[in-house]
Amino acid sequence: MKRSKFSDSQILSILKQHEAGFPVSELAREYGVSTALIYQWRSKYGGMDAALMKRLKELEAENARLKKMYAEERIKAELRQEALEEASRYHITLLYIQPGKPTQNAYIERFNRTARHEWLDMHQFESIAHAQLLATQWLWHYNNERPNMAIGGIPPRKLLQAA
Repeated sequence: MKRSKFSDSQILSILKQHEAGFPVSELAREYGVSTALIYQWRSKYGGMDAALMKRLKELEAENARLKKMYAEERIKAELRQEALEEASRYHITLLYIQPGKPTQNAYIERFNRTARHEWLDMHQFESIAHAQLLATQWLWHYNNERPNMAIGGIPPRKLLQAA
C-alpha cells in the first residue's frame, strides 16, 4: 500500500483548518495536493482525533492480514477437498492417527525427517522428472544399502533376504 507523504497529525491539522473556514482550494494549493484528496480525507477522517485515526489504521492493517489469512486457508481447504476426491476416485482409503496419539505417526515422521535431511536438503532440482529420479535413487539406496540401526545395522533388503 502506498504511504502518504503526510502524517496522520498533518492530515488532521489540514482538516481542522478546513473546519475553521479555510477554503479547500487554498489548502490544496498550500500543501500541494488536489482538492479531491482533501475531500477524500474529510470523508474518511472527518471528526476523528489522532487516537481514533491511529486505531482506524490498526484495524485496516488487521483486516488486510485477516483477509490474507482467510485466502490462504481457503486455498488449503480447496486442495484438501481435491485430494479427498482424488482418493475417492482411485479407491484409496485414508487412515488418520487418533487425536492425542502422535506415536501412531512416529515411523512416517522419522522417514520424512530422514528424507528431508538425506535427500531434499542435499539437492537442487531442475525439474519434476529430475526430483523423481533422485527420489527413486535415494529410496533404492535407503532400502538396499543404507544400514538401519534399528535392525542391527544392516540394510532392510538384507534382512528380508535372510528371512
